[in-house]
Amino acid sequence: MFGEIGLDILLLLALAGFLAGFIDSIAGGGGLVTVPALLLAGFSPVEALGTNKLQGVFGSGSATWSYASAGLVDLRRQLPWALLALLGSIAGALLATVLPGEWLRAALPPMLVLIALYFAFKPDMGDIDRAQRISPFLFGLTMVPLIGFYDGLFGPGAGSFFMLAFVALAGYGVLKATAHTKLLNFSSNLGSLILFAAVGAVSWKVGLVMGAAQFVGARLGARLAMKAGARLIKPLLVATCVVLALRLLLD
Repeated sequence: MFGEIGLDILLLLALAGFLAGFIDSIAGGGGLVTVPALLLAGFSPVEALGTNKLQGVFGSGSATWSYASAGLVDLRRQLPWALLALLGSIAGALLATVLPGEWLRAALPPMLVLIALYFAFKPDMGDIDRAQRISPFLFGLTMVPLIGFYDGLFGPGAGSFFMLAFVALAGYGVLKATAHTKLLNFSSNLGSLILFAAVGAVSWKVGLVMGAAQFVGARLGARLAMKAGARLIKPLLVATCVVLALRLLLD
């Protein structure tokens, strides 16, 4: 596929990867930019999804590295959660090969709107941790693989669901929730990529070019998020959820 794409299209795809990495590292939803860009470039839907997972690994990995370097994520302690997200995404991607996604497309927009309303109108939301609603063990055993499974099965909004779970159930502040979301997003992207690669649905050359651009965009976005905290993350997350819901409704 790479040989059939002109330099101008490749540069536009790289730009899409950069913008997606920047947005995704702060509020999630980078697939809103990259999947349509890949489809417009002539990829089939399954190739677009597989290649998006490849370049998404670079963006989420870059953001995770930035947040971990700042001490917002303890990678060793979160390794079991990351593994559960990876396994959940592989299971979801396996199911995606045989299960139509129409029911998910119908249910997802109102769920995203509800998430947007939660973050928009919850008055005490900031960067300070609050009381946990469930234990870390139960959270890791249930919410992490469940959302990872969804990311492999369908994908859009997975970062928003991770954010909601961390804030509403684990009691994390917004910045800390964003940092941990990127780690689990990286794991679920990697799990899905493994399956898509196994069935030959990844354009490696295009995905690597986009991934390099997304890596840079994610680093910049993560740095900005760490400086601004909830003041930036909260409104961008709300906007991303609304735009993603509208996009899915139009589709």
